[in-house]
Amino acid sequence: MKIYLVGGAVRDALLGLPITERDWVVVGATPEEMLNLGYQPVGKDFPVFLHPITHEEYALARTERKTGKGYKGFAFHSAPNVSLAEDLQRRDLTINAIAQTAEGQLIDPYEGQTDLKNRILRHVSPAFQEDPVRILRVARFAARFTDFSIHPDTYELMRFMVENGEVEALVAERVWQEFSRALEAKNPQLFLTVLEKCGALAVLFPEIKLTTSTITALANAIKISPLGPVRLAALLYELDKQAISNLCNRYRLPREYSDLALLMNRCLSSYQQIKSNTSANDVFSLLKILDARRRPERFQQFLLAADTVSNPNPVAKNFLEFCLQEIQLIDIQPLLLQGLKGHEFAQALENLQLATIRHIQKQFFTPA
Repeated sequence: MKIYLVGGAVRDALLGLPITERDWVVVGATPEEMLNLGYQPVGKDFPVFLHPITHEEYALARTERKTGKGYKGFAFHSAPNVSLAEDLQRRDLTINAIAQTAEGQLIDPYEGQTDLKNRILRHVSPAFQEDPVRILRVARFAARFTDFSIHPDTYELMRFMVENGEVEALVAERVWQEFSRALEAKNPQLFLTVLEKCGALAVLFPEIKLTTSTITALANAIKISPLGPVRLAALLYELDKQAISNLCNRYRLPREYSDLALLMNRCLSSYQQIKSNTSANDVFSLLKILDARRRPERFQQFLLAADTVSNPNPVAKNFLEFCLQEIQLIDIQPLLLQGLKGHEFAQALENLQLATIRHIQKQFFTPA
């Protein structure tokens, strides 16, 4: 039995980047031997085990054979006679097909180190085209490693896969997994442009059009926030409510993403138009729609996303933040002492809140 460190940990170490997780491949072992050593089995598709102490993943060396469309359309073969080179050959990119021994020796049968040096994303073998998830992974790596370029032959394979219908077989969870990671990468725009270049954007995200204003909003979001929900809201801000809902529902986006994108659609115009003659009722209504008191973090995310689009309104941002702060400081004790309850209490409190907003408007919008 021989054990090798493989994949991203080796790649990132060679690039001088921090290593966040380690994956291992085991050559010359059987599942029974792994169990006898205390490893815990996980997964149903192929033999992967968790180390009894570190809980890192150890996968038996394997080969695979295409049996149908999509990333699930494979038959895996794992046996003690499967070599390390055979296992590495099934990986997506050469930079991810480098292994390292316990002594630190690098095993690089597909010239991944050369591609790292030359900043190239290149597929390991023609087997790349058998798994459509790899299109998304290449696009995500382009978004993360922004000084890398995609090899022309790899682009050709990606285009062929799109034309062959492989992308249509992707399941929602895998698409969102790669998309969400790309949104938090160094340059999410590259993820989208790579998909557009190979034809996958129109298939997976037909709602998204890389217009100048969309690209500008996303670029601004990249500068001001690392948060995926903020960046997605900026990316989708030109879409109508139905288009946003369609995309979010199709890929089962978490509520923090879909809610913020839909709030941008509903509230952006009102936010941008805040000025001296905006009624206190409209300002208060906007704060209620944004649920600013109960969801202050999402409120801040909305303000960030709103300021990524054209015609930012910095006065509106400071004004709304101050309104929220002062509304939360209103003393309700006098209302309670008056014995107000139910609707009467709510109405009296709202009157105080509106009066507070009017007072703040005079401070913010009266010329000095």
